[in-house]
Amino acid sequence: MNIQNNDLAYQVTHWLAEFERMFAIMDMAALEHLFDDECYFRDVLALDWDIRTLVGKGEIRTALEDTPGRGVPRNIAYSTDRTPASRTELAGIDVVEALFEFETDVGRGAGVLRLKADPERYGPPKALSVFFALKELKGHEEALGPSRPAGAGAMRNFRGPNWLDQRNAEREFSDRDPAVLVVGSGQAGLCIAARLKQLGVDTLVVDREARVGDNWRNRYHALTLHNSVEINHLPYMPFPPNWPKYIAKDKLANWLESYAESMELNIWTESDFQGATFDEKTQSWTARIERADGTVREVKPRHVVMATGVSGIPNIPDIKTLENFGGPVIHAGAYRDGDDWAGKKAIIVGTGNSAHDIAQDLHSAGASVTMIQRNSTMVINVEPSAQLAYERYEQGLPLDDSDLLNISIPLPLTKRAHIGLTQIAKENDKPLLKKLEKVGFRLNFGEDETGWLFKYLTKGGGYYFNVGCSDLIADGKIEVVQHDEIHGFNAKGMSLDDGRQIDADLVVLATGYKDQEYLARTLFGDDVADRVGPVWGYGDGLELRNMFTRTNQPDLWFMAGSLAQCRVYSKYLGLQIKATEENMI
Repeated sequence: MNIQNNDLAYQVTHWLAEFERMFAIMDMAALEHLFDDECYFRDVLALDWDIRTLVGKGEIRTALEDTPGRGVPRNIAYSTDRTPASRTELAGIDVVEALFEFETDVGRGAGVLRLKADPERYGPPKALSVFFALKELKGHEEALGPSRPAGAGAMRNFRGPNWLDQRNAEREFSDRDPAVLVVGSGQAGLCIAARLKQLGVDTLVVDREARVGDNWRNRYHALTLHNSVEINHLPYMPFPPNWPKYIAKDKLANWLESYAESMELNIWTESDFQGATFDEKTQSWTARIERADGTVREVKPRHVVMATGVSGIPNIPDIKTLENFGGPVIHAGAYRDGDDWAGKKAIIVGTGNSAHDIAQDLHSAGASVTMIQRNSTMVINVEPSAQLAYERYEQGLPLDDSDLLNISIPLPLTKRAHIGLTQIAKENDKPLLKKLEKVGFRLNFGEDETGWLFKYLTKGGGYYFNVGCSDLIADGKIEVVQHDEIHGFNAKGMSLDDGRQIDADLVVLATGYKDQEYLARTLFGDDVADRVGPVWGYGDGLELRNMFTRTNQPDLWFMAGSLAQCRVYSKYLGLQIKATEENMI
């Protein structure tokens, strides 16, 4: 049966029926004819309380034979009311891609099937990849739409507390402890708090900043997101359709603040989380929070979610002889505006996104700028090359469908796809890259040339989306010096091995931030940090380490990432916490 001569929906429906039949009679031998020799199965909480990627028929079969306490998936059906099945290409492989629905004993879910679309192969198509994700817990569905709460208008109490009185009392937690304490009110903290709110889990968010959104608002004046608005929506409240493609940091900061208020999230600002200890007997935390008035409040949540992001504590490297410099040395997180340094001279240590943006901001204000490159860096033009990875989000599909299709791709295929995108970007940007190399800027394109996304997912940086600074460097308007060319810093600036002196009035350390493992060690102690292990990156696995899922430290969770990651994975983290609260895990 040639796939080109058959309706795609029929092909998908037939495959899913065979897959469900395999589960119904536990005939795992059927895997042999259902899956291709190269095959993947990604499961997000659907068949096990874990986020995992399985590779190859043997590994998939072993895992699917064991679905403890969950029941086998059933009512697996092609989604007729979502994005239709289509023929597309993934990592150089022709596939038929389709969304489906299913249920288990504990919940309902959605998935993605990709069948190999090989016109030379006769017989039923075989799966390249299958994705299962839990969407909701039975009996604990989100309070949305027809399930929304009645609110104050259902029965007016003219002499009792009104909505505002109730909100103020709710957020103060004077009569109770929160079930969940979320540390950080950036996009990560707000997304998980919003998800938990809809699941009926009492949640408190704390942040040391004065206002929600200050993690963006207080950054350098010219900051604008480098990816398009279509991928950056928050849960439940998409950005207005008239918003610009690239969002300015203050616009985003104000939206985060209004989002927190609209979603009725309980947040304490100007409140410093000072750490917590875990009681094995009560299975709860004792957390210390210093409030704005200097008082310390102890709360006993059952869960702590660290949502301080992948950019938390500034990383201040030990740079030899920098102590000799006579002017101010600041971290990039403390930089605000180039107008403060008009007509001055600045040295910037680093060549990532922040370093380039700050260099361009200083240059545009009339400062003389020299950048120090410590490691080779990927450079990619923001248009169109950096947007290639977001093509799916610009096709007009419903956001939930785009998210599902995007996260369904297993890591090996994602890497392969990004190697291809990197090659396209290099070809697009060839004139600029050649000019950069000519002036001595050292380039790299990630491990195995997987590009900027995997630099972000493994190291949190090491790349620059060019919005003009690379052109200034290529044209000699901003100088780049290699770290190994520096003889040493002195009171007026730095001297180079070739005898040149580069004077400066300011040094900016655009050297990134400490990782979350460092933060965990600081706030929870060595035992907890050792138990958790590395946070972020992949190690030898196919999923981000200790992100969005249970860790080896009971009831300690980590939430971080881009706006898109936080929107998508907050759903799954919220479901795990709710399931724990309901003794389902």
